[in-house]
Amino acid sequence: MRIYTHSACLLHDTGPGHAERPQRLGAVIEALRGGFDDLDWQEAPRATRGQLLRAHDEGLLASVLEAKVEQRIQLDPDTVLSQASAEAALRAAGAAVAAVDAVLSDACSAAFCAVRPPGHHATAEAAMGFCLFNNVAVAAMHALERHGLSRVAIVDFDVHHGNGTQAIFAAEPRVQYFSSHQMPLYPDTGQVRERGVGNIFNAPLLPGTGSRRFREAWNGRLLPALDAFAPQLLLISAGFDAHWRDPLAQLQLDVEDFAWITGELRALAARHAQGRIVSMLEGGYDLQALRDCSVAHVAALRG
Repeated sequence: MRIYTHSACLLHDTGPGHAERPQRLGAVIEALRGGFDDLDWQEAPRATRGQLLRAHDEGLLASVLEAKVEQRIQLDPDTVLSQASAEAALRAAGAAVAAVDAVLSDACSAAFCAVRPPGHHATAEAAMGFCLFNNVAVAAMHALERHGLSRVAIVDFDVHHGNGTQAIFAAEPRVQYFSSHQMPLYPDTGQVRERGVGNIFNAPLLPGTGSRRFREAWNGRLLPALDAFAPQLLLISAGFDAHWRDPLAQLQLDVEDFAWITGELRALAARHAQGRIVSMLEGGYDLQALRDCSVAHVAALRG
């Protein structure tokens, strides 16, 4: 089991009081190092411009990589660019690419990318919602274009809908996107009727939803559709902000729910994808919940 991370991701400075703060990643890394003694830690490389351009347009790359930043720039009310942000974003997306290469070359069967900034809100054209580049979308496009896969699944259990991921792949039948998320909640997308070209599967959950309805949504709608797709590679947008402790949302999941869904996904990947899973850290803003959930997630990925 490989863990991809980079110290540059800790230097992305979002400013005082911002929810997506460096301590988030520090908590995850500390918990994983303390919880396991046999993980294969890897330094994330930089994503190349060509790898990023598979998912994003030139304008977004220019706004992130070529901006002259004195201290911090607000790209939108939630999304910040600091002097160190471009390097962090390149390493986060590069972790996704390197992890895909690793699992598809049988260097490992599963990998977790402990990186920030997160990615699933970033569209092809715009950074938003704490996200600069869409790391999981860059990973999926790399699997399609570099490795020639024809069926890649993206599973997203972050409490916020991955609008950027959905938009990037809404017309791409080789990729199917499966999401459970709170609604109403930012970014106000992810209705059941949003189907793309039949490749989008959303399960919105009301505020206050707990374990039973969360598991029913996956067992009744999302996992059967994912199983029918039979993906050759499974990518996960692993946000832990549906935990009951999280300050930005109102779902009521616990650590066992994240362990459960990860175990279900691991079993599905074993059936269809030779066990190949790449998981990307997305949201999660309570440090204790992040520690506990990341350990449970990695433990379930390891089997």
